Amino acid sequence: MPAEIKSSIFPPYVVYSFYIGSVFPPWEGSAAEGRHLPDFCDKQDVRCGMTYLKAILMGLVQGVAEFLPISSSGHLAIARNLLNMEGAGAIPEFFDVLLHLGTLIAVFAAYWRDICDMVVEFFHGIGDLARHSTPTPVPPARRLVLLIVIGTLPLFAVLPIRKAVQGLGDNMYFVGAALICTGILLFLCDRVRKGHKTERNARWTDALLVGVGQAVATLPGVSRSGMTITAGCFVGYERRFAVRFSFLLSIPAVLGANILSIKDAAAAGINGAEVPMYLVGVAVAAVTGYLCIRLLKFIAEKGRFGAFAYYCWAVGVLTLVLQGIK
Repeated sequence: MPAEIKSSIFPPYVVYSFYIGSVFPPWEGSAAEGRHLPDFCDKQDVRCGMTYLKAILMGLVQGVAEFLPISSSGHLAIARNLLNMEGAGAIPEFFDVLLHLGTLIAVFAAYWRDICDMVVEFFHGIGDLARHSTPTPVPPARRLVLLIVIGTLPLFAVLPIRKAVQGLGDNMYFVGAALICTGILLFLCDRVRKGHKTERNARWTDALLVGVGQAVATLPGVSRSGMTITAGCFVGYERRFAVRFSFLLSIPAVLGANILSIKDAAAAGINGAEVPMYLVGVAVAAVTGYLCIRLLKFIAEKGRFGAFAYYCWAVGVLTLVLQGIK
């Protein structure tokens, strides 16, 4: 998702930065200095264009980092500030929007039945309101719609301060500490008592607290999926429902952020020759994202977030050490 809210919430192209940044570095100034430009670069443009390899790699990283609880925004900040890969992470804004829509496709594919039921119940609910009648009990899919709406509300509190939140990505001490905190939350998530709440009996306050977790996850170094799943487990959600609610909750966040950035993407222009490459990247992001959702559902059922916790701790500590000796 574009940086208007943060991907779900900043664009996660860290592996792309590590790989592409070393193999295909930015070439600003190369022509002026007489250095050799690779054959795949436009001699009239000092920047390398999109290639199918780049599109595939970025789609792969988008699908993985969007859903696994490793904080894509934290890794991107590390790549830019500690490894000096500012230029390597830049991608066309239109491709950025498309990649996030690709991961939305993954969510729709994984939870198609839930989404269809929610759409149907949304319109049934409008009809019931018009007739001043509400069924008792409220259908589960309709309650799920209400829970998602409530869980999305805290994001609006972040919008006025989004620039300040994004600016924290330049503070490596903050990013390192946030990664360590993310690891602690994932570690505790494995040990919290298993809950039994689902859309049938979850309270609106539960959804609001999970939404607050999603808002907190706009901070660089805090994982959106890790925070929302952990918050769900803490409020007593059944583990499978915590994962399902986390990903369904990402739909309005991703759509909203993309809508906010469409104007900027259009203003930046669209290279028609690169559109086929964009579509390949979107397909890779969708397939990879779907597989990661399946993996995370399995991990959540087994209560094994520990591996991600240790990883976040290692990266967080390493970030603090590298910043300290920089």
